[in-house]
Amino acid sequence: MAQLSVADGAKLRILDAAATAFHEQGFAQTTIDDIAARLGATKGLIYYHYRSKFDIFLAVYEFGMTSVRTRVEPFADEPGTGFARLTAMTRAHAFYLLRHIAYHNTIRQGVHHRSTIALKPKQVDALGALNDLRDDFEAMFHRVIVDGIADGTIRDEDPGLLTRTLLSSVSAIDQWFRPRDDQTDDDLTALSGRIATIILGGLSAETTPTDL
Repeated sequence: MAQLSVADGAKLRILDAAATAFHEQGFAQTTIDDIAARLGATKGLIYYHYRSKFDIFLAVYEFGMTSVRTRVEPFADEPGTGFARLTAMTRAHAFYLLRHIAYHNTIRQGVHHRSTIALKPKQVDALGALNDLRDDFEAMFHRVIVDGIADGTIRDEDPGLLTRTLLSSVSAIDQWFRPRDDQTDDDLTALSGRIATIILGGLSAETTPTDL
């Protein structure tokens, strides 16, 4: 499923409601009735677009991954040092997570609970294909980190370790962040910048490593 268009408004509303339900209740505890109640619609509307709860889960996962990549990827290829590009990518990634925390949490469920969510072989394969999208997203950060090590702006350390440390730190946002109705995009932009500064401090080549 590619990015949804305005014409796909009904599907997007279903995905928004489902993402919120999966985030708050978990995949296993969420029912089609729960999603319909959040949507303020009948189950018939949901089944018109999706055959099962698992199909909705896959759609939420894919939409979340393609959306965050669309937001982050332009910064990976813009001019500048590796560290400057990585900073812009991290800010964009953090902002997306802050604004769309329910989608992010659903993706995390798909990555970390694959064996309990996907019960049938075809479902395992479908979820595995989406996890490949996440691997590609990680590879994009890895590439920029390698560039930064080469140009001297990122610490000369194992790029795989740096990539996983960075992304796991950003992904952990959903463990502590609680969105408020009064938070504006400007508020979240400022917060994502602070998060990026804190996380990336240890990756900058200008930071002196602590002797252990």
